[in-house]
Parts: sequence; C-alpha cells; structure tokens
Amino acid sequence: MRIKIVILTLLCACSCSTEKKQKAHTLTDIQEQNVAVAKQLFLHFNNHEWEKMAGMYPENAEILDPSLGLEVVNQTRTETIAKYKALNEVFSNIHDQVVNIYPSGEKHVIVEFISTGTAPDGTSFRLPICTIMTIENGIITKDYTYYDNFDETNI
Repeated sequence: MRIKIVILTLLCACSCSTEKKQKAHTLTDIQEQNVAVAKQLFLHFNNHEWEKMAGMYPENAEILDPSLGLEVVNQTRTETIAKYKALNEVFSNIHDQVVNIYPSGEKHVIVEFISTGTAPDGTSFRLPICTIMTIENGIITKDYTYYDNFDETNI
C-alpha cells in the first residue's frame, strides 16, 4: 500500500512539473513568433518593400524615432511608406544588418542593428540603432527606435 502512495505522489509531482514546462514552452512559442515578425520587418526593409513593411503595423502605430522629434507620435501606414520612400531617395542602398534580437516577455522584442547607406554625394554612414517593438497578435503596435541623432548644428 505504501508503495502505491509513493508512486501516486511521484506521478502527481511529475504531472505538475510537465504542466509548468508546457506553459514555459508556450511563452517560448510566442517569443519565437515575435522574433519572426521582427525578422520579416527587416527583410521588407532591406528589400525596400515599404508597403509590405507598413502593412506589419496597424493603421495607426505608436512610433518614437529621433527623425520625427523627441515625442511619441501616431503614424499611419501611409506616413510610414512616405517616410521610408523619402529615406530611400537620399540613401538608395540603405540596408540594416541585424546584430541580435532579444525577445522580452510575451509582447516585446529588442532589435540591435547597424544601418548603412551612401548619400548621392558619395558620403556613407554606419549607424548603430536599437529598436524596442511591442508586438500584439503578429502586428507591431509600438516601435521605439533609439540612435545618436546628434548634429553639430544642434550645439
């Protein structure tokens, strides 16, 4: 009888442990989906597919980008397309090389990357950037981008 109780106790403990592992696995699946969304965004960016890229955001996304000022703005898909088309006109070979992607919880992904390009006058740039994305149901609802936007004219 004691052996049966010990076996039942062990089975219960194992089933609880398995349940916790399944919950952790679900979180990992969500994180993997979010990483895939971030990778897809950068693929569209590097292919200069601005409409497809903008389609990864809702109609009004919360954007923080030094090129838009110091405050968070709501940006429409149309504004996103226009912004990147204009950037592409200045830097026709603009490209982002992802250094690393860090999933954080169920909704956030941090992407570290290097942006490069060449201006029409032949000058080139190499700019380290970090973006924190909030991804909900496969859509990037918030995109907070940080980079050094310091210009000598701002002194």
